[in-house]
Amino acid sequence: MPSKKSLELKEFTLEDLRSELAETQAQYQKMKFDHATKGLENPLALREVRRDVARMKSEIRNREIVSMDESALAKRSKIRARRAKRK
Repeated sequence: MPSKKSLELKEFTLEDLRSELAETQAQYQKMKFDHATKGLENPLALREVRRDVARMKSEIRNREIVSMDESALAKRSKIRARRAKRK
């Protein structure tokens, strides 16, 4: 079952999603710096923010894939097949 956060991200527009991603990444960098210098009250908050960043990046990438045309999708399939052969 998708998390509630993932469902909320689907409601965002692409521009809102990108701006939210930039803000969250900046927040994560600040939290990492603060944790290294003076420590955080709740260090698990770093994990939550990092996962939120990953969710946003995944949603943006999924939207890019959905908006690809036929030739781009075919090229992507060839690349994925080539990678699968290496493993």
